[in-house]
Amino acid sequence: MTLQNTFFFTLKWILICVLIGIFSGSASAFFLVSLEWATQFREHHSWIIWLLPMGGLCIGLLYHFYGNEVVKGNNLLLEEYKNPQKTIPLKMAPLVFIGTLITHLFGGSAGREGTAVQMSGAIADQFHELFNLDNSDRRTLIILGISAGFASVFGTPLAGAIFALEVLYVNKVSIKSCILSFIVAYVAYFTVEFLQVKHTHYHIPMVPEMTLQMIPWILIVSILFGLTAMLFSRTTHFWGRLFSKTIHHPPLRPVVGGIILAITIYFLGTTKYIGLGIPTIVDSFSTPNEWFDFLLKILFTGFTLGAGFKGGEVTPLFFVGATLGSALSLVVPLPTALLAGMGFVAVFSGATHTPVACTIMGMELFGIESGVFIGIACVIAYFSSGSIGIYHSQIVKGVKYQLFQQFKRKDLEDF
Repeated sequence: MTLQNTFFFTLKWILICVLIGIFSGSASAFFLVSLEWATQFREHHSWIIWLLPMGGLCIGLLYHFYGNEVVKGNNLLLEEYKNPQKTIPLKMAPLVFIGTLITHLFGGSAGREGTAVQMSGAIADQFHELFNLDNSDRRTLIILGISAGFASVFGTPLAGAIFALEVLYVNKVSIKSCILSFIVAYVAYFTVEFLQVKHTHYHIPMVPEMTLQMIPWILIVSILFGLTAMLFSRTTHFWGRLFSKTIHHPPLRPVVGGIILAITIYFLGTTKYIGLGIPTIVDSFSTPNEWFDFLLKILFTGFTLGAGFKGGEVTPLFFVGATLGSALSLVVPLPTALLAGMGFVAVFSGATHTPVACTIMGMELFGIESGVFIGIACVIAYFSSGSIGIYHSQIVKGVKYQLFQQFKRKDLEDF
């Protein structure tokens, strides 16, 4: 490649990164503002929860008639990366935006990462035809879309860039993909900052010095975080299979789910376990939670998403991990905030098989001082969470995969 070709090649990809970052960051900013409005409206008008079945019907019909090609959501991005077939329809972005907004407005329990990643992934893949790129470059575009969506919605550009590479299991990381992932993550992040849309801030006021006495406790809670991640993933998949098996007409699934959710919320007498649950996550860093909070959030989120409502899984994973860690502080001799922070990222690590990105995210959110505790928790949770995560189409490889394969072979030999 001549110097001139190298220059234009570099310029082209920088331009693509800037455009994807700006468009994705703007979409995430608008989404975050809209989501905050929906949350506040629901909290001040709790009667709207009774309309959850109607909201479910709207989502069901919307995807049944217009979104059949994109109903797989994040799994479609993973599948297109693994085996590129055709450009991801741009309509994925408005459909998942509307679906997630309806879910949160009427009282479903879901997150936001999945929505931001789907919007950014759909936006990024449009550059495939615009710049006449081949399938190899399409894979790069999907990496850029995931990176931009994650970084912009959570305000963690370093973690976003690494998450995009790790969740796709890019075993042969090209320098190009790596550099571009970081560029697009920061462009998307600064776009949200420029638009003055704020992210939630979490704080661990005191990180103790690591001692030998702490290590057994850290290992125990980290294993619990991994097992909880497994429970979350399996619960979500269970409800999805159950609804598909028992209700054959897809638009009716969120209707039935909405009826059951609305009645359950009424008898429970609290909205603590619906929506994003950000206030509960923030409180978990200062006040120990009830032991059952994380279980109810798993149940509500798995049921909501399994019924066909839209939204991400990551913020509920934050809720589950933070509240579990906070509750464990009643019996584990570690600070409440530290345990909440460890659970926050470790459960996410186990459910998405991304320990490196989650460790980086923990340091971005809570400070580098907590890095050793966060890193141990994320790695142990990753290994103890099993081979099934929240994404059906994710390729689980690496050391964890090899370890599980060895266990399977050993079981067969023993048998």
